[in-house]
Amino acid sequence: MIQVSNVTKYFDDFKVLDDFSLNVRKGTIYGLIGPNGAGKTTIINHINGVLKPECGTITINGAPVYENTNVKERVLSIADDWFFYATYTVKQMAHFYASVYPQFNFERYEAIKQIFKIDERRQIRKLSKGMRKQVAFWLVLSAMPQVLILDEPLDGLDPVMRKQVLNLVIADVTDREMTVLVSSHNLRELEDICDWVGIIHQGRMIIEKPLDDLKGNVHKYQMVIDDECARKLEQNENVLHISKTGAVYNVIIRGDAQETYENMRSLSQVLCEKISLTLEEVFIYELGGLGYDFKNIIV
Repeated sequence: MIQVSNVTKYFDDFKVLDDFSLNVRKGTIYGLIGPNGAGKTTIINHINGVLKPECGTITINGAPVYENTNVKERVLSIADDWFFYATYTVKQMAHFYASVYPQFNFERYEAIKQIFKIDERRQIRKLSKGMRKQVAFWLVLSAMPQVLILDEPLDGLDPVMRKQVLNLVIADVTDREMTVLVSSHNLRELEDICDWVGIIHQGRMIIEKPLDDLKGNVHKYQMVIDDECARKLEQNENVLHISKTGAVYNVIIRGDAQETYENMRSLSQVLCEKISLTLEEVFIYELGGLGYDFKNIIV
């Protein structure tokens, strides 16, 4: 569906994207995560067709994106600074969307209006940030996108409305096989909705896997072991992090689940408990292995 191959991008002398590749399958929700300045928004602007890659290719359904009107009609996006005309009401903006996107569906528009309950006669600029974000989802989903790109999409929404919006997005993925690429700093939110995850660091893709596989390759253990055993573990290249709280060591280790469990269990007969990792923890310790400084994080 979305294929990014070997894209490089400079801003002046700074290389923002470095031979970057990404593959998003049809009908999936793909979470793109990375630290500030990693290149997330830059690659999103390439996929939107706003920026032209200096080398490499970007295609959607096999067709190039840049300056391709037919593709852009089915690719919509919502960013934290979603654009609207300053004097337009919600209804006027809906008609503008309908003039740009041929698949705009007013029946869908009316159905979503019943969920958000915002007066369509109001000027968008006079709405709160959270209400403007609701309007963005209202109009974009009414345009029936084939691909939806979200960059920090839920900022400003209260928890109940976040759930409502995510339910609408998931329904379109399920019913229409809409494809979603989402970038957000809220990793717990991504963990609830994503099928695939890509981690970007310094303009390069370092990991791209189904979420379950990504979490299944990194494990967290609480163990009681002696200090000598802990020092040996620190030398293991698969150990991403080790710390001690009282008599208990916390160990983050990468590897096959069963093999890792057997190895760790052999080190301690007193306590060796495997604990589920969150996506946030996987992100932290994968980047920690690349020299990203997380020394002050307490596990």
